[in-house]
Amino acid sequence: MDFRVSLEGRSALVTGASGGLGAYFAERLAASGARVAVAARRVEACEALCARIRAGGGQAIALALDVADDASARQAVENTRRAFGGLHILVNNAGVTATTPLMDETAESWDRILDTNLKGAFLVGRAAASAMAEGGQGGSIVNVASILGLRVAGQVAAYAASKAALVQLTKSMALEWARHAIRANALCPGYVETDLNRDFFESEAGRALIRRIPTRRLGTLADLEGPLLFLSSDASTYVTGTTLVADGGHLVSSL
Repeated sequence: MDFRVSLEGRSALVTGASGGLGAYFAERLAASGARVAVAARRVEACEALCARIRAGGGQAIALALDVADDASARQAVENTRRAFGGLHILVNNAGVTATTPLMDETAESWDRILDTNLKGAFLVGRAAASAMAEGGQGGSIVNVASILGLRVAGQVAAYAASKAALVQLTKSMALEWARHAIRANALCPGYVETDLNRDFFESEAGRALIRRIPTRRLGTLADLEGPLLFLSSDASTYVTGTTLVADGGHLVSSL
């Protein structure tokens, strides 16, 4: 899709960008003119993505990042500033999940999911906001949440709790950082087809889930491009503290 949003002169940091949604988000920001820092623990995959972005005429750097580590978060933000002269856009995309009955959930698994999905968004968001405020230009923070932060499903309690908390954290960011011209919004995708879940959605259980989506189809990565670029760009300069859902109507379907 071509949304013709210009991010020329802007720099962006995308977490969890070694694959999936994060890699796609980094590519689309770069295609719209942003200089992009591609960050994740798997830095080799980030390097490969940067090579593709550069081959297409974009600007990108790869950064090693553990979002749950405060020093790593601060360093990634600082490295972005040094490379590009500032930071204007943060996409907090890093996330993990596990399918486990709540009674069998371990403390270790719970901590891993909450540390990545919630604490990580806080640590990187705080570091990015400090850089944006210090630079004086403000910026946009897009926290990638989920419809499971707004509606529960079975056996993903830790993930749903982390995403619900991320929605509330987004609102707090928006409230406290508006004075610095920093906007914060949550993007809540529904079920989006990726290489990791394609086999499940071809199963009978997966097809049954798709039938419960009002549009009767899964989302695609391209379905998230418009919401991402809207929240990242000047098209949404008066939009902050919101939750933008892209789910084919799944949230409004009957229980």
